[in-house]
Amino acid sequence: MKVILRSAVENLGRAGDIKDVADGYGRNFLLPKRLAIQATPAALREWEKCKDKRVKNVAAQIETAKGLAEKLSSVKLSFTLPASPEGKLFGSVGKSDVLKSLKASGFGLEKGTVVLEAPIKTVGEHEIELRLQPEVSVKIKVAVVARE
Repeated sequence: MKVILRSAVENLGRAGDIKDVADGYGRNFLLPKRLAIQATPAALREWEKCKDKRVKNVAAQIETAKGLAEKLSSVKLSFTLPASPEGKLFGSVGKSDVLKSLKASGFGLEKGTVVLEAPIKTVGEHEIELRLQPEVSVKIKVAVVARE
């Protein structure tokens, strides 16, 4: 099934891309959630009309993301949590904690930007990747300190 993406979909593409997807994926996920429309001849003609506008929009988003990445590269987050004498946390630092801390620092990011395979459960310095755009990512330092 051929679809035109209405918004960015992880591991598939960004808004405006034309993609071939499995029929079930398109019918059961993309179309009902209004993430894509079926690529009919009329939809494709409309897509062609807006092509230049879309390219300029993507370029502007990438430039904005690069500027934000420069600012974020100097950010260092710190968390103080109760921990065992061995350095294991009685809890963890997850995506939502990182986002809350970034928001308090003045950076309002979406949940999908934080790339964290598993929550942080040990004391020490950690590096977390923030994927602002598919082409733009930045690593920030996170310090986790044991609460006395």
